Amino acid sequence: VQLVESGGGTVQVGGSLRLSCAASGFTIGSGCMAWFRQNSGHSVEERERVGFITTDGTTRYARSMEGRFTISPDNARNTLYLLISNLRPEDASMYYCVLCTFCYAGNCYSPHDWGQGTQVNVSS
Repeated sequence: VQLVESGGGTVQVGGSLRLSCAASGFTIGSGCMAWFRQNSGHSVEERERVGFITTDGTTRYARSMEGRFTISPDNARNTLYLLISNLRPEDASMYYCVLCTFCYAGNCYSPHDWGQGTQVNVSS
């Protein structure tokens, strides 16, 4: 399995950005997937879950991210997207997509096959 994130960059406060996660060796929709982010200076253990999408297309987001983050699949391109709207300075981070061993009760358990991440910067 390989997950390759792209689409990061520098966006002004209030702008929008769509991140992509291209999958190979895995079919989008056949397992639960999540987006995480890791802020600069924070450890791997401090990665923050943005949200996940289950096999039936149900999405769940961290409470602090509801309303501005949207996860969606493109089955034809075998790609998972994360749309970030109304960007805030605190959204500046490295964003990762990941497979979850399973998703339950609002959590992605035992995430694995992390991609290399894509960096989002927010300018004022």
